[in-house]
Order: sequence, then structure tokens, then C-alpha cells
Amino acid sequence: MSARITVAESAGFCFGVQRAVDAVLEEAATGAAVCTLGPIIHNRIVVDSLAARGITVIDTPQQAGADRHVVIRSHGVGADVYRYFEEHGIRFRDATCPFVAKIHRLVSELGTDDLLIVAGDPDHPEVRGILGHCSADSIVIRDTVELSSICFAELEHKNRIVLIAQTTFPEFEWEKCLFSMKKVCTKVQIFDTICNATSLRQQEAAKLAERSDVMIVIGDRRSSNTAKLAAICRDRTKTFWIETAQELDPKEFRGVKTVGITAGASTPSGIIKEVHETMSEILEKQQEELSFEEMLDQSFKSTSNGEKVTGIVTDIKPNEIFVDIGTKHAGYVPLSELSDDPNAKTEELVKKGDELELLVVRVNDVEGTVMLSKKRLDAQAGFEKVMSAVDTGEVLDGVVTDVIKGGVLALTNGVKVFIPASQATLSRGEDLNELLKKPVRFKILEVNRQRRRAVGSIRIVAREAKKALEEQFWAQVEVGQKYTGTVKSLTDYGAFVDLGGVDGMVHISELSWGKIRHPSQVVNVGDVIDVFVKDIDPEKKKVSLGYKKDEDNPWEILRKNYAVGQVIKTKVVSLTTFGAFAEVIPGIDGLIHISQIARERVGKPSDVLSVGQEVEAKITELDFERRRVSLSIRALLEEAAAAQEKAPAAEEEAPAQEAEAPAEESAE
Repeated sequence: MSARITVAESAGFCFGVQRAVDAVLEEAATGAAVCTLGPIIHNRIVVDSLAARGITVIDTPQQAGADRHVVIRSHGVGADVYRYFEEHGIRFRDATCPFVAKIHRLVSELGTDDLLIVAGDPDHPEVRGILGHCSADSIVIRDTVELSSICFAELEHKNRIVLIAQTTFPEFEWEKCLFSMKKVCTKVQIFDTICNATSLRQQEAAKLAERSDVMIVIGDRRSSNTAKLAAICRDRTKTFWIETAQELDPKEFRGVKTVGITAGASTPSGIIKEVHETMSEILEKQQEELSFEEMLDQSFKSTSNGEKVTGIVTDIKPNEIFVDIGTKHAGYVPLSELSDDPNAKTEELVKKGDELELLVVRVNDVEGTVMLSKKRLDAQAGFEKVMSAVDTGEVLDGVVTDVIKGGVLALTNGVKVFIPASQATLSRGEDLNELLKKPVRFKILEVNRQRRRAVGSIRIVAREAKKALEEQFWAQVEVGQKYTGTVKSLTDYGAFVDLGGVDGMVHISELSWGKIRHPSQVVNVGDVIDVFVKDIDPEKKKVSLGYKKDEDNPWEILRKNYAVGQVIKTKVVSLTTFGAFAEVIPGIDGLIHISQIARERVGKPSDVLSVGQEVEAKITELDFERRRVSLSIRALLEEAAAAQEKAPAAEEEAPAQEAEAPAEESAE
């Protein structure tokens, strides 16, 4: 069996890193003196390359000077850095990763009475930047061991406790932290802020390592996310962490049949390519040479323009793929000949080893290359498929490539189909730009073979899908059934929730056990919430939903945690002629009858109490059937008075007992 090298699809620059590097290069292209606040990314080779272009690195904002343009790196910085730049008129470009910036916004909303817990490396610039946007107290934990050392009993006074993660925090360690946190602190708010790209990279590295004899992890020694990748791979197979191809030692790979390659988010594609090529050369030397007969047979094979051939994908690059078509030529397919989709990425379209039907576009015998096209071959077959779909009613899959006057263009099977605005959305008036570069499904309404044009409808397919979902819903729905839906709209009297083809309404009284003035106090449009069916009207197609949970019912909380005779702290919420109502717990008010406000007669409650006043009272009655709670301040006052009356009597007895002792001694 020949050796195989697999490069992880997610290896190399992530979105945030690429965005930061591009920002630096764009600033430099203006001719301005450019510097970065700290290394733009954790990769020595990239930083050295930028330095060769005159792009310097500063360590503090004060080193910037008014004559230079500063680029804030992808890790982000604290709020004080932005203030300094603005106050001193220093031009800067913020290349903070959007995922990190989202965390900045989240923590900036915390108050001084809150607590922020960050799962991450306290010395990492990303974590330092996050803390620089937070006015609340904060704790940084590296793992579950440090999490377990926090005494949450001492933090009960905190208004909110929020847990977030550094974007590159190991996903498995994060899951362990969540499991531990939920056991020791019930009031914590958890925000999963691990970057999707980081999570995907770690998952892919783990799977690749499990099926590889050896893993090669490429990245700078200072890179936090690369270190985590190396650790993940080492747990599963033999792993080498390298910065460049020069570190590869052929002796380490003798007898190796499968090699996996991944790279940190700050590793340039050029280094990954060099490592892949070097590794290929190493493994090729371990393979048997092609037999003379095989090479001779290959040398006789040729091809010509317009010929249909079968190729095996041998390598994948960002802008092209390489294929073996069984001839002496090196076959390649440019991305533009692979797909018309503007969002297409080579690594998402094909995998190494895939077999493709291709059309020969151009043969270059001098250079020994042949350019091939999948798009053109697909277009031939695709045109016939689109033309026939008008008769068959087949639903076609495509991608919206352009928004034009009167509608959109959708690409399917290599053919662009015009979809009028009236047929592009389920409801009229929706923004067509929301469809741009999005996958869509549509039917063909009419075709013109001579002009090679077709008109389609997304609306028809969407309506059919909605109708199918409605029929399925009404065939299965039952009172008490639970659903996960999306809040579609809010009114003064409730929230409408999309259950998947059918909208149900949660009345405002069903949103919270407490009193609320508007549904927006509990939910917002776009929220995904869990609901249950309270009532259905199949004839009118109406669904009434419930949202508030039984375990949150304040009367159940009262039943479990409070008893008659218990003394509690309350706050007066309203006054009446016959007494005062005081909050026992959120959602439940108890009555302090006018006769129970004081020991003496009270003319009116406002003579003694005021709204907002905090008082201690004793629970004298709990009526769960009628949902009434009776409280008494008088009972506490009478108990206190009785205790004071007993105290002097006890003091008088004590001297009398002491006087008897000398009398006994004299008798002896």
C-alpha cells in the first residue's frame, strides 16, 4: 500500500487572522508608515516578512506617535487603548477578530456587582484585552482544577456570575468546565465563546490523528491554539510540532503509511504547502519505483481539446486542484473552471481521491500540462436538466449569484436561472439582498431553448414546503406537546413563535410567573425558545402556547422553602385602607393586615409604613389553594416585648441565689 498524506481542511489562517494580515497589507499599500500594536499574529515568519516591508511592532500605545498608522492585532486590546488613541489623535485600524470583539461587547455590559470568569490563559493577549473591557470583578481559570478552587459560597452577593471562554480554549476542557460549573453554581450565565473555526480545527485534528500513523502540527512555538492542537494530537498518535519544513527528519517517518498534517490559525498557507511537499518527497523515497512497463504505458497516453476524461484528485490548492488523468500531462482545474459559485472553496468542493468527469480545455505539450474543466462539462448536462425540469416539475438546488433589476439570478448545474422578485420570496416586499450567495431551491416556470434562458420560482417551493410542514404539524400536534421554536414577532399581548411552518402564540400571562408590562421583558424577536402546547383550535388553525415552567412557579418555590412561623425580610409594595402588601419572593406578595402592623391601634397603614420600606415579618398563614400569604409585624413586636419582660425577672433572681451561699457557710 502506498503512503498517504492528508492535510486538514481547516489548517492554516482562520478568518480573523487572515483579516488582520490583510488589514496590515492594505494600510501599507497606502504608503503610510505602519506599525502593529504587538505582533499582528503569533507567527515569527509572518512578522519577519512584514518587518521586511517596513512594518514595525510597538509594545505600547505610547510608542505609536502621530505620524504612524497603528493596526490593532486580531487578539484585541482593552478599552483604555482605544481611549488613548482617540485622545491623542492617533490613526488606527481595528483588526480585532469579530469573535473576540463580540466578547468585548458582552463583558462591557457587566456591572461592578457582577463577576466574570474567563476560561483561558491569563497571560494571553486575548484574555488581557477581554479583561480590559470589563468593569466587574474577574477570575481567569486555566482548567477545571482551577475552577474547583473557587468558593462560590462566598460569591452569593454577586448580582450575576458570567462564564466565558477564550476563543481558542480547548473544547473538551470547556465541556468539563461546564459540567463542573453546573454542579457548584446554579446562578451562573454561560456564554460559549469558543470560535467555531477553533472548535472545527480541534475536532478535525482529533479525527485525523485517530486514523494517522503520524501527525505533523505546524505553527509558531508561541501560538496558543497551535499548542492545543499538538496536545490533542499527542493524545491520539505520534505527533511532531514544527515551525518549518526544515525540521522534518526523514528517519522519523520510516515505515509510516499514513501522515496527517494540521496547522495553527496563524500558520501561512505557504509553510503548509512546503511541509506537504517535503513530506511527499520523504515518503516517495520509501515507495517502490514505477515499473518500466507502467512508465512506458503512461508515456503513450495523450489527450486533446474537447475530450471527456476521468481524473483523480491528487492535490487541492485555494485557487485550483490537481488531477491525474492517466497521461504524461500534469492535469489541473482552476477554481473558475470548477464552479461558478462565488462562495465556492476548492476544499469544500472536492476531496483528495475523488473521481471527476472533466472536459479537456487546453493541452500544453511544451510544459506538459493540461487545463481541464468540470464546470463546462456540467453545463452541457446541466442545461438539458434545467430545460427538462419545466416539464417534470423537478425541484432544483442552486445558489443566488446576483441581485438584479426585477429579481435574482440563481446558478444551478452550471446554468443561471432568472427568478423574478415576485417569485423570489415567500412574502412580497422582502429584501432580495438577503438571498445573495445563499443556497435556494426552486422550480422552473418557463424556458427558451433558443436563447438558453429559464425562469424559476423559489416561492412555489417555499409554499409547498410550508404547506407540508403545516399538514405534518396538525396531524401530530397534541395538548402538552413540547416544541422548540423561534420568536417571530411581539405584540402588547404576547409573542408569536414559529414552530416550523405554523405560528403559535404565547400570551403575555404565559411568559412569566411575575408581572411584566411587555413581552420584550422576557423574549426578543429571533430568540429560540422551548414552549409547550396549551390549547389548539384545528378549525381556526390557532395554537396557544405556554412558556413559563412549573419549576419556576413562585408558589412551588414558596411551598419548598418557606413555612408558617418563619421570619422573613420583606419590602412593602403597596398600601391599602385595610393593610399593606409586601413582597415575600418575586411574584408573590403577602398581606400585612392593618391589625398586624403594630401593637397599638393604627389609623391607616401609611402612618407606619411606606412603599419601598423593608421590614421583618412573620408568616402567619400560607393558603396555597387560594394563593394567599398572611404576614404579621405585630407578632414579632409582641415576642420582643415578652422577651424584655422576662429579662428583668431573671436578673432579680440571680442576686437572691447568690445571697444564700454565705448563709449556708455560716451555718457550717
